[in-house]
Amino acid sequence: MMTPALLSAALLLLLLPGAPAQDSNQTPISIHVINSVTNTPNMTYSTYVVFRGILLGAMRRLRDSGPGFTFKYIEDSNYGPFLTSVNGLAGCPTMRTYWELLVKKAGGRVFRPDVGIGCYIPMADEEIILNFNKY
Repeated sequence: MMTPALLSAALLLLLLPGAPAQDSNQTPISIHVINSVTNTPNMTYSTYVVFRGILLGAMRRLRDSGPGFTFKYIEDSNYGPFLTSVNGLAGCPTMRTYWELLVKKAGGRVFRPDVGIGCYIPMADEEIILNFNKY
């Protein structure tokens, strides 16, 4: 049986800001799928991340909501999730193609984060760009 002090502590943890699974603090984001290799039309999707949520969670939410966005990734034991395919188009080592993660800040500056989809935490007014490219 839980003591009243332990029960109060557990309740307090549930009420702390940033606790997981609280969707009241949602940050809307857009995900742009761009193909820099062929003339495939660009696609833009809207979703959200929860407070301090990672991009991979927002991508899963978007995929599961059914607007036609799909993706696949592999789990690298050293670096975490590695994006391999978006909307059925996969990167190919022999064709030297891959999916890169870019982020566009509110002021228009585009940068490549130093982490991937499993660690990147989108901020308000950012646009996520999944760019199919050649190396």
